[in-house]
Amino acid sequence: QLQLVESGGGLVQPGGSLRLSCAASGSTLDYYNIGWFRQAPGKEREGVSCISRMGGSTSYADSVKGRFTISRDNAKNTVYLQMNSLKAEDTGVYYCASRRGYVCSRGATEYDSWGQGTQVTVSS
Repeated sequence: QLQLVESGGGLVQPGGSLRLSCAASGSTLDYYNIGWFRQAPGKEREGVSCISRMGGSTSYADSVKGRFTISRDNAKNTVYLQMNSLKAEDTGVYYCASRRGYVCSRGATEYDSWGQGTQVTVSS
């Protein structure tokens, strides 16, 4: 089973950028679709973005379209989430998760393995 570790979170001012990384181990990343999710205090976990096994298909929540970009480097066993033009409402714990299959999904219940999360705080 895939083990996932997120990194790259931190405190950033509104309008700033961060790049999150999701490093995988325990198996070959090629077999897995990867999703990024976030959870703010008192809110449900939200599917932010996902990318298919070989990167040919991506999906974004409306709230992040045009600002976030998901990508993957299977040779490095890593998936990235580039976040630009950050807003206060982007604050939360960001998680990456994996699922087998051929189609990526932003539904949290469809994912088997989860990382521990990385905190993103957007504040002046």
